[in-house]
Amino acid sequence: MKKAAEYSTRKQLVTMLKKQGSLSVNEMAKQLGITEMAVRRHLNTLERDALLESVLVRQAMGRPVRMYSLTGLADELFPKNYHVLTLDLLKELEEAVDEDPVGNLFERRKDRLLRKYKARMEGKNLKQRVVEMTEIQNEQGYMAAWEIHEDGGFVIREFNCPISQVAQQYGQACRCELDLIRTLLEAEVKRKECLVNGGNKCMYLVSNKI
Repeated sequence: MKKAAEYSTRKQLVTMLKKQGSLSVNEMAKQLGITEMAVRRHLNTLERDALLESVLVRQAMGRPVRMYSLTGLADELFPKNYHVLTLDLLKELEEAVDEDPVGNLFERRKDRLLRKYKARMEGKNLKQRVVEMTEIQNEQGYMAAWEIHEDGGFVIREFNCPISQVAQQYGQACRCELDLIRTLLEAEVKRKECLVNGGNKCMYLVSNKI
């Protein structure tokens, strides 16, 4: 209960600073109805996590007052419905023209990523390309891991899908993702499980092309 209460107070502090800009310890204590010592304890935790910064502000009379405000990092604590905007824009684009603009967008994205990562695959054997592909996906937030499969090929597992919100409505996203992996690995790649389709992960079986 104590931890829950502390989290709740900290959340109130962060929300207050988000709405009001910068505040002093005294101002925060009055608004929350707690002691300044309690406020400072929460501020120390937020500063430790790089979510808070402070400056000394001179007053017309009396001693300077330390004012606290949120850092840019704290912005990630607040809701961000980026996928909603993305889906809205894709829907508008889809309805604006007769062709397949969404599919073309994903194809262009795939081509751009191919150009970006192709050099990282040059001169590598299949195992090395699988390792590099896993690293590339991790850089993009896929939480990927690889291992040798019992048939002598390889398995790549991805436990997070950064594009899942979009891919649920636009299958082109998953198809282009698979094409990207196949092209970069220069191998036969089969998707055996997919997060978007209800799986616990995305899983790819990789083998040399025949």
